[in-house]
Amino acid sequence: MDIEQSNEPRMSARGDGGAVVRVERRRRWSDDEKLAILKETTRPGAIMAVVARKHGIGTGQLYTWRRQLLQSAMAGFVPVELANSGPPAKPAEIGRIEIKGQGGLTVSVDRLVDRAALKLVLEVVGEIDR
Repeated sequence: MDIEQSNEPRMSARGDGGAVVRVERRRRWSDDEKLAILKETTRPGAIMAVVARKHGIGTGQLYTWRRQLLQSAMAGFVPVELANSGPPAKPAEIGRIEIKGQGGLTVSVDRLVDRAALKLVLEVVGEIDR
């Protein structure tokens, strides 16, 4: 969610023809800070304008961060295909899941898989497919 921001001076015209230089300071928000602020907007009764004002940003910035978060989250989704194997499955096959990566790599697990181990394997497979 990194956004290009500038600290360039801006010129303003005065009524007497002189120019005033003012430096507009913009804060750089870390991804963790952005996420924490966005989480505030999801609380029951939260009002975007109030959350934005609390953090000294505009509501447009919150909507931009939200859009960027959703785009990055959607990039992690992959199409799913449910396969009917025909005749009833053998007891050993019940709960079996096959996850096929883009490079032809297949991860096959059963219902007894350790969740932490599966998460680690899928993270590694995800890095390979990128």
